[in-house]
Amino acid sequence: MTVNRTKRPETHSKPDMGNQSSPTTLPPSRYVADTDAWAACLRDLQVASRLAIDLEANSMFAYRERVCLIQVSTETTDYIIDPTQSIDLSGLGEIVANPAVEKVFHAAEYDLILMRRDYGWRLHNLFDTMWAVRILGYSQMGLAGLLERFFGVQTSKRFQKANWCRRPLSAAELAYAQMDTHYLLPLRDRLAAELEAGGHASEAAEIFREQSDVRLPNNGFDPDGFWSLNGTLDLRPEQQSVLKELYLFRDREAKRRNVPHFKVMGDRTLLETADKMPTSFNELADVHGMTKQQLQRYGRTMLGLIAGARQASPPKPPKRTPRPPEHVLNLYDRVHRWRKARAQERGVESDVIISRDSLWSIAHANPQSIDELAALGALGPWRLETYGEDILRLLR
Repeated sequence: MTVNRTKRPETHSKPDMGNQSSPTTLPPSRYVADTDAWAACLRDLQVASRLAIDLEANSMFAYRERVCLIQVSTETTDYIIDPTQSIDLSGLGEIVANPAVEKVFHAAEYDLILMRRDYGWRLHNLFDTMWAVRILGYSQMGLAGLLERFFGVQTSKRFQKANWCRRPLSAAELAYAQMDTHYLLPLRDRLAAELEAGGHASEAAEIFREQSDVRLPNNGFDPDGFWSLNGTLDLRPEQQSVLKELYLFRDREAKRRNVPHFKVMGDRTLLETADKMPTSFNELADVHGMTKQQLQRYGRTMLGLIAGARQASPPKPPKRTPRPPEHVLNLYDRVHRWRKARAQERGVESDVIISRDSLWSIAHANPQSIDELAALGALGPWRLETYGEDILRLLR
């Protein structure tokens, strides 16, 4: 049974908002990296009524990121689960899907996308502490700032860009990962009390339900993605042809080396290379961001691609999305200005009131009754009751 107990280095604490509990150390966490340790962990998780969860991925270090750690905290224990090992995590997926168990995250969207994409899990019963503070109108939404505010705990940013799939992980890295969930349950309780006191509990519950239903982004490589780089449209057709070839080459190399695109070459380097269309190593060396290592590794290939692209037919720009009809734009502007005013009244960001996508759905459909507005599915029951008549008056 692999249970690695790590201790958190001392953190400096200071009183804040009358806080009486300012811990300087965390209790040992339990590192779960084999089937016996996972069986013991799962037994504990299965009897919990609520869990704090966070995921760590390696997006800064891989062509396609993967889940490298899953941190889960109960009321008494912090677990750090290693999904890179041969562990059947389906039991955790059942807990994630169980609506009787509350799952507490901070900024859940990316983690929920990873869960859905890598494991097929759909989460029910979410409490998102980041959305809670957004609903309450906090200016500070980062977890580190909230931990310092409520618990007097100062956290380090040292491992924000760590490679979480590298093994072994140091005690300091494990302690950093533990901090992401250790305080989430008591933080949730404090924020839930504020939501209730401010009359925002129903609003928050609706937003949490909406945030649970994540959409998987299309993260596949788009060979025409170079058109979205800032500056592509300023290039001449033959330069655009060069840029396309370099863009495709960068993806092939990133996939071969299993690294992110930026670790092969940055966007600005691609654009400047396409702009200058160098014909020699010396000219290529003068391109912004071109290192000696890149020149040695890719120089000959890049010069060959540039020479070939000069002779190729220029790429055709993608079709533009049709502009919405004028009456739709007018309705959108009307509800958009209303949303901004309501957000300013409450001291929150505009998307706390209604999402931008919902505004467009309403503007396109132009509903004229509560039933028609409800049928769109753009607003949940709380927003429909709270804002429905105001929106209909604007549309009329």
